[in-house]
Amino acid sequence: MADKKNPIKILLIEDDSFLAGMYVTKMNLENFDVKMADDGEKGLKMTQEELPDVILLDIILPKMSGFDVLKTLKKDAKTKNIPVILLTNLGQRDDVKKGLELGAQDYLIKAHFMPSEVVNKIKKLMAANK
Repeated sequence: MADKKNPIKILLIEDDSFLAGMYVTKMNLENFDVKMADDGEKGLKMTQEELPDVILLDIILPKMSGFDVLKTLKKDAKTKNIPVILLTNLGQRDDVKKGLELGAQDYLIKAHFMPSEVVNKIKKLMAANK
C-alpha cells in the first residue's frame, strides 16, 4: 500500500479546480504522491513524463476529451498498462460502456462517490495489481 518511502503515484486529470483540490487534499493525507493536470493534453504529456501508478481521468476536459486521452494511453506501449479510473459526471450507460471498452479499469460518477471512497478504490486496485 501507500507508504512514506514508496507512495502510490497518482495523476489526476480534472479541470474543476475546487473538486481537484478536494481529491488532492484527501490523497495527500493517504501519503499518495499526487500530480495534477487541468486539461487532456497536459494530462497525456504528464503521463508520458511521470508514468504514474494510477490515473484518475475526467471525461469532459478542455483541449482533449478523457475518452481521447484514454484511447491514446492504451495504444502506447509505455502507458497501456497504467490503470485508469474514469471519474466523471457522465453517468449514461453508453458513456460507462464506452469508457470500460476503451480500457478504463473502473468508472466512478463523481456525484456518487466521496473522495474517501475514491481513495479506497485506488487502494483496492493497487492491491489487485500487485
